[in-house]
Amino acid sequence: MPWDPIKLNDGHLIPGIGFGTWKLGNGQAPTDQVDQALSVGFSHIDTAQAYRNESEAGVAIRESGLAREDVFITTKYSGLDGLDIPTSINNSLKNLGVSYVDLYLIHHPRLAVPDIPTAWKQMEELKEKGLAKSIGVSNFGVADLEILLASAKVKPAANQILLHPYVFAKQQPVVEFGAKHGIVTEAYSSLIPITQLPGGPLDRPLYRIAGRLGATIDQVILAWVKSKGAVVLTTSSKKFRLEGYLRAGDLALTLEDVSDLDEAGAKGAVRGMTETIVHRVIVVSLVSAMALGFGSYMGFTIL
Repeated sequence: MPWDPIKLNDGHLIPGIGFGTWKLGNGQAPTDQVDQALSVGFSHIDTAQAYRNESEAGVAIRESGLAREDVFITTKYSGLDGLDIPTSINNSLKNLGVSYVDLYLIHHPRLAVPDIPTAWKQMEELKEKGLAKSIGVSNFGVADLEILLASAKVKPAANQILLHPYVFAKQQPVVEFGAKHGIVTEAYSSLIPITQLPGGPLDRPLYRIAGRLGATIDQVILAWVKSKGAVVLTTSSKKFRLEGYLRAGDLALTLEDVSDLDEAGAKGAVRGMTETIVHRVIVVSLVSAMALGFGSYMGFTIL
């Protein structure tokens, strides 16, 4: 299953696919789902302070029997409870039951307080202390990255963003900016075109390509993300789906396949699907935020 690891700009390797814990809630369910993901072959677990299930993920990782170095752990600074970056990383490490994380991200540019350069300096300091092997950002646009790079001593290793064919035209500038500066793109919510927006322009090329390759349409989308050089972050409670996501790494899309998906995605964006997607993602995020009690996030997306 060639989800080959991708080399980050600091020399560390990140698995090409990861299992995300957003929307898993807390309690036994997220522990069981992380355990299942590890058992089928996932080696990258992506969580966040805001998801409030770092502890559950940590239990599953420890009980998996895998060596610490065999599991790539990402978590994020989400500004939860108004805590600063140094306090938050230590709380996350305690929750996860580890002495370091492999990747630590600022969850959103508006969480970089009092400003991006100051917040990034704190990120650089925790990397220097060995609390995170790599540091990066999430939901940053080109302008945000330009501000960060202007004063950074350490470049972000990754930028985790919403990415699928219907938003590719909108996100292409930040993907290309990242590639130019050695910042790996991580893609979340890539399956929205089939889970939330079926019946759009993507359906025809997706089913055609899937039929030719003997694959499923979700596997084709994940292979499309891979073709863009991005790390895939996905989730499912179904074992067979997780196994299918891992097999998607074997798919070899042609340049024509990728072009057809790009073109269909652009048609969806022209039809206003991009605005629909963004609206739905924000609504889901805000509902989650309200349920978890961090109302300070009202007005922007935390995923």
